[in-house]
Amino acid sequence: MEKITLTGAQETMLATLYGRAVDSGRATSVLHDNEARRAVDRIDYDFAKTGMNTTAAVGVAIRAKVLDDWTREFLQRNPSCTVLHLACGLDTRAHRIERPDTVRWIDVDMPDVVALRHKLLPEPQGDYRLVASSVTEDAWLAEVPADRPVVAVFEGLSMYLTRDEGHALIRRITSRFASGELLFDVYGSWGIKLQKLVPAVRNAGATLHWGVDDPREVEALHPGLTTVDAWRSVDLPYLDALPRSGRIQMKVVSAIPKLRDVGKLLRLRW
Repeated sequence: MEKITLTGAQETMLATLYGRAVDSGRATSVLHDNEARRAVDRIDYDFAKTGMNTTAAVGVAIRAKVLDDWTREFLQRNPSCTVLHLACGLDTRAHRIERPDTVRWIDVDMPDVVALRHKLLPEPQGDYRLVASSVTEDAWLAEVPADRPVVAVFEGLSMYLTRDEGHALIRRITSRFASGELLFDVYGSWGIKLQKLVPAVRNAGATLHWGVDDPREVEALHPGLTTVDAWRSVDLPYLDALPRSGRIQMKVVSAIPKLRDVGKLLRLRW
């Protein structure tokens, strides 16, 4: 069993890992993330701290599923490309998504997270590299060849960055590669204000910083950067997979203007 010593924002990745594991154990699983379940079984940690109930777990799986779908669509259109999976945590996206050998896949996260990945998750197949670095550093990106279209996927990252860090990261990626897509989730400004209502954030002592209310804020960071999709969390596909109580909760939230914009999934292309 692996003892966990992570704190703050890094500790919150255990909540999403646990959510995907809980979803995978349901007969109506959205994500079928069996690697997540195997990893959870090998971790010595009180997962009750995450506050993850079935509705929240399925919500985590739905978010991941939409980002997986978008990634697969990009790979179909660009079979020779680079995938940058930023702040990958203990996410098993590189295992979930089948891809041709012509895809270069790079997972990036902090050194202590990378060390934990090596212990808990098998090495993905294909052209795969795991980079130990903060995503806000320049050096790791400078080592990635800019010879192909790129898709940058970052789930559960943007809100932990400051506005300046988020803007700088997006500028670096879009400036380095001639074309590609950004696939990521954001909190709106009300989501940032209500952050202490999120058990995984509160219990880990983490702090959320950057909220995005309008995708045009991101579009302005690079010429030609255009929003392809901006889906509110209350409007995502697969919501029928939620337990009945979760579906009712979503209907209530979607009727309250400030709450229905708390979270979004964005897909931007340049």
